Amino acid sequence: MPKRTRMNVYFDPELLKQVEMLALRRKVSKSAIIEAAVASFLSGDTADRLEAAMSRRLDKISRQIDGLDEDLAVLGETLSLFIRFWLTITPPIPETGKESARAKGVERFEGFMQSLGRRLATGDRFLKELSRDIDPPGENSSHDQAGVNDGQP
Repeated sequence: MPKRTRMNVYFDPELLKQVEMLALRRKVSKSAIIEAAVASFLSGDTADRLEAAMSRRLDKISRQIDGLDEDLAVLGETLSLFIRFWLTITPPIPETGKESARAKGVERFEGFMQSLGRRLATGDRFLKELSRDIDPPGENSSHDQAGVNDGQP
């Protein structure tokens, strides 16, 4: 075992608490923690390690942004297809039925909002379900391009 030389140093009390907690968690001495920290500081490769850590974080963020971009494209297409389908199949409402149609629309929208609230509270997400619901490429599907059957949404 190499010879050790004793050195007395002063620490900010908060910093010393952090060193003590780390020593307890890792089950090593405080001296070992301090020695490793000083060696790392003096080694000169700190900048390289910091750059590598930043690169890993930036790569992770880039992948997350790519995923968000794809999710946004799926949601945009979904909304577009729904609007086109809705506009295609919804007949004009005669003047005599407009008030009851508005009331029914408010009722349906409230039901939609309650359902959305439940899904968000439980963590269910449309895009997570999407991969389970889509037929694998190359298989025959009874769905048309808009993803509807027999005129039903």
